[in-house]
Amino acid sequence: MHVVVVNDEEQYSIWDEALPVPAGWRPTGFTGTEDACVAHIDEVWTDMRPASLRAAG
Repeated sequence: MHVVVVNDEEQYSIWDEALPVPAGWRPTGFTGTEDACVAHIDEVWTDMRPASLRAAG
């Protein structure tokens, strides 16, 4: 099983739920298979630009 994680720039990734989440990332609350997590990210991460770039312009 995997967990969807996000960083301060609102960039998403998946992480093995058996491992501690790395510094700078936090769980979003979505957990599932690798395929389910990737599908979830495809739904919620619609603008791939980092948050700081979106805010600048």
